[in-house]
Amino acid sequence: MLTADDWPIAGAMLPLGDAHPGPDAADAAERWLADLTEVADAGFTHVDLTDSWVRYGDLDPEQAGALQDCLESAGLTAASLSAIRRSVIDERHGDEHLAYAHRTIDYAASVGIPVVSVGLHRALTPEQREQLWFWTVEGHRDPFGDADAWKLAVRRLQELGRHAGEAGLLLSLELYEHTFLGTAESSVRLVEEIGLDVVGLNPDIGNLIRLHEPVEHWRAIAEATMPYANFWHVKNYARDEDASAGLYSTVPTSLELGVIDYREAVKIAVRNGFQGVICVEHYGGDGLSVSATNRDYLRRRVLPRRDYVVGRSRVRQSHAGGGAR
Repeated sequence: MLTADDWPIAGAMLPLGDAHPGPDAADAAERWLADLTEVADAGFTHVDLTDSWVRYGDLDPEQAGALQDCLESAGLTAASLSAIRRSVIDERHGDEHLAYAHRTIDYAASVGIPVVSVGLHRALTPEQREQLWFWTVEGHRDPFGDADAWKLAVRRLQELGRHAGEAGLLLSLELYEHTFLGTAESSVRLVEEIGLDVVGLNPDIGNLIRLHEPVEHWRAIAEATMPYANFWHVKNYARDEDASAGLYSTVPTSLELGVIDYREAVKIAVRNGFQGVICVEHYGGDGLSVSATNRDYLRRRVLPRRDYVVGRSRVRQSHAGGGAR
């Protein structure tokens, strides 16, 4: 059983911008090493290769080798890869995104990354890009009630799951607002219809509770999805509601201070057997430093310690600063 001492907690590359290589491969490697060194200097030993930083499925073998050299030079292990905003059911680009996802799985397998996370979320709209917080403007909605679109999602994610299984990887499906992975019930239904042991959920609860509209309670989402979790993006938001006036507001904050109680969420995850990589994320400001704060909070306050006691019918875990539970 993983504990606070050895649980793989990966820093997301989200705060580092776009570093996809241009025509000069040497310049790309210099940028990669600089960015990865920042991640290591923030205290991370594991990193999530978020593809907003580099489009891994589009790297040639030489570029892939150079990136691996940079990871080794920075002393980082790529624990996971998150491929985002390339829905395989996109009406215009779905075929292209499916092919990219296959190439991304091949890349992950070639460098020993154990889990790839994908989702059904789309690129941000121009209106969303103009906002301080993109989720304050509605983007794409998957066509709930469209049986053909649902079947296409099941079929294409099954295809990716089979590929991942053959490559020795896990495929994780990221919860995301207003998609077929946008509610607990729909996410569970989707992964059950896919029906592959290597395909599970990435219960990114923050993606759902940040909306400026009524949302599911975070605990209900966790209870429903954690039995299927094989990877986990964690982030948090301060949320204010005045339901009688129809007013809802959220802003990013640390795991410790937001509306999601991660002390309880982790207990739900562990109770349901979750032993996957945790990726810490944050939007806005110095996202890397806040991610490091989130990592330390998980290790020092929340994740189970080594001195747990196994009883006949329960596991009693003690937490740093909290005594026996």
